[in-house]
Amino acid sequence: MQLVFKMNLGTTRRFFAASVFPIGLRETQSNGIYVMHGKQGKGEAAGHHGELLQGVFEDDTGLLRRGLVSMPYRQLKSRAEFLPNEEREVVVFPRRCEKAKRAAEITLKRFSSASVGGLLRITSNIPVARGMGSSTADVVASILAVLESLDVQLPPGDVIQIAVSAETACDSTIFSQQAVLFAQRDGIVLESFRKSIPPIDFISVTADTEQTVDTLDLHLPQYNPEEVETFRPIRALLRKAIDTSDINLLGRVATASTWLNQRFLRKPRLFDIAEIGARHGAVGIQIAHSGTVIGVMFDPAKERTTENIHLANRELIYSGFETILVTQ
Repeated sequence: MQLVFKMNLGTTRRFFAASVFPIGLRETQSNGIYVMHGKQGKGEAAGHHGELLQGVFEDDTGLLRRGLVSMPYRQLKSRAEFLPNEEREVVVFPRRCEKAKRAAEITLKRFSSASVGGLLRITSNIPVARGMGSSTADVVASILAVLESLDVQLPPGDVIQIAVSAETACDSTIFSQQAVLFAQRDGIVLESFRKSIPPIDFISVTADTEQTVDTLDLHLPQYNPEEVETFRPIRALLRKAIDTSDINLLGRVATASTWLNQRFLRKPRLFDIAEIGARHGAVGIQIAHSGTVIGVMFDPAKERTTENIHLANRELIYSGFETILVTQ
């Protein structure tokens, strides 16, 4: 069944208004004409709060690769809806989500037997250009939405390979059930840990609210031989911290990574933030290595954590920082 109707393109309208369209029928647009057909697909992906660790690490063959472990921020989500049509072009809303559009096009090309396009809508609460995984979440959600529309299921590793094709580098948040050391530019897992990252309470701090970062414009960190060697024991500490759910040890890992990477993309007043956290029982600090946010980390199992978080947050605000409290 196919319904066609004209619509005034100058009017303001809500895309994918579910209350308007019957189940199984959705709208597509071509030259001012909206056509109802096709199966809708939906996808969802999480953002993050930068990284607990980022550096260079050996793979199984001894080759050094850039890798990271993302800091979970489960409240941040990107959602995608995809409605296929026969126009051979993907139209994305908002139009700035070009990487998500590219990901949808790559997925269609690989898994659709026909030349189809569609409408792709992205909704997200992830801050843009802060190093919190907004583009990767948009891309992964779009891939999953197109796959659902095509009735195709892929393992996470294959989804990530498409994501890397669409945006050069991506995060590991699709591996939500297990912590991984992930080679973000190669789309491969360097190490899978036995457990997920344990819950961490943190204060999200922005030292410079005007600063934004385009990750594709960043120069890649050039670690010296001493720094490369330093990542070896840090990786071992990370493994132990995750296996034993040791938040204090995880804080040490994140703090070490923070200071190792500070010279590549400096965070204003980082020492002040670290000192305030230490005064109030924080287990460490972590950063978005390719972004602007800093996390002051706390162990939610400790008796005075709630009080300490509020005391630290108050001092950070008095010191001129913008903050958000994040509890698991």
